[in-house]
Amino acid sequence: MLDDFMMRATLAGIGVSLAAAPLGCFVVWRRMAYFGDATAHAAILGVALSLALDVSIFAGALLVSLVMAWTVTQLSVRGYAMDTLLGVLAHSTLAVGLVVVSFLSGVRIDLMAYLFGDILAVSRADLAIIWAGAVLVIALISWRWSSLLITTLNEELAYASGLNPNREKLILTLALGITVAVAIKVVGVLLIVAMLIIPTAAARSLARTPEAMAFMGALIGIISTAAGLRAAYIFDTPTGPSIVCVASVFFTIFSIIVPVRNKRF
Repeated sequence: MLDDFMMRATLAGIGVSLAAAPLGCFVVWRRMAYFGDATAHAAILGVALSLALDVSIFAGALLVSLVMAWTVTQLSVRGYAMDTLLGVLAHSTLAVGLVVVSFLSGVRIDLMAYLFGDILAVSRADLAIIWAGAVLVIALISWRWSSLLITTLNEELAYASGLNPNREKLILTLALGITVAVAIKVVGVLLIVAMLIIPTAAARSLARTPEAMAFMGALIGIISTAAGLRAAYIFDTPTGPSIVCVASVFFTIFSIIVPVRNKRF
């Protein structure tokens, strides 16, 4: 079954969708879209360093994403303006990554594959890495779900419950770094945040509980992956952008049919 490239692509997209849905809920609730975008941009530096050092691209992207997430978390608690900090780090790491790539001689690099994904080229090894990362993210978010939810709703309530909001934020950002690393092969660094936000934002109009929003977000992500792959095959369009376009259609439809009410989540 795994010899078929479309089957591997579908399974890879499902793995990313399952990891992105619960994490995407907190990205939406906490308004962390720019944070996710900065982490994704930093992954390009990880790709460049991996190629320069001849190591696993996944390992390099994961390391740089985690370092980026940890750095932003530590600096934010020291009083730095978050939007300025994210803007500086996002564009700096992206620029350094592209400069490093320009110095690599004798290495054929398809930047479009890393920027917009190349899900049809997913191998069995890539599939194993994607699902291992997805399981790790799901386990991490499930373990801290209640604590993350309380911290998101009210930090004072979190302190009163004996929780450390900074620690919960660090856990969330580490999970985001892992997701970015596993999703880079599927949708690329420029579309990772779209898969984090759009399916869960579409589910927000329908869900009545936070858990339902995560479940519906995963379902919308999976359907978007399957439909996007099929559309790309029929119309000969880029697969990553096609998947995001389908997810955007879901968001548009649900936003029109069921406008978002004044909710606490």
